[in-house]
Amino acid sequence: MFNTGIATKLRSIRDNILFKELKYVPTSIEKPRHLIQSKSQAWVGLESIVKDIIQFSNCQTNHALEFGVEFGYSSSALSNYFKKVTGVDIFTGDEHAGFHGDIFELTKSNFKDFPNIELIKSDYRDFIKDNAQQYDLIHVDIVHTYEATYECGLWSAQHSTVTIFHDTESYRDVKRAVAAIAKATHKKFYNYKKYNGLGIVI
Repeated sequence: MFNTGIATKLRSIRDNILFKELKYVPTSIEKPRHLIQSKSQAWVGLESIVKDIIQFSNCQTNHALEFGVEFGYSSSALSNYFKKVTGVDIFTGDEHAGFHGDIFELTKSNFKDFPNIELIKSDYRDFIKDNAQQYDLIHVDIVHTYEATYECGLWSAQHSTVTIFHDTESYRDVKRAVAAIAKATHKKFYNYKKYNGLGIVI
């Protein structure tokens, strides 16, 4: 039987070469004080490296934008470090996150104690159309196809100091798209392999 540990290591080496993927190693771990209860475990763990990413990328902390809010756990984490967080989502789920029906009002109610979070019910394509605004950090966690991640992520990388992408380890197409975005924008692609993977484009 082929050793799975060896297979994982070989895949990691291949990815480093194929995607020019750099390993992200946080220097500090800090859990934000003010979080909502997570209805999904997907982003749990990543909240503790948000401050480290800010320091690593040397980005400002005025305005963060998030594509893909769902119930809002990651938004609540970002709100601890940014003066304003704007969350954009269709609030009905997708083929990868699951379909929930319309959860906009439910998610909005989760943020009753978070005055710095603004929610916008919109498809990312409508939001980015003719939008030239710049952000300090953008988080992309939408449907995990190559095409959607690339389209949304390319705009995001062009309109932010640092762009982060969830699920680089869970969905190969997300990692492929992030690597292509880094190449197209002449930026670096760092990958944090824990908690389903977080791609960081700086």
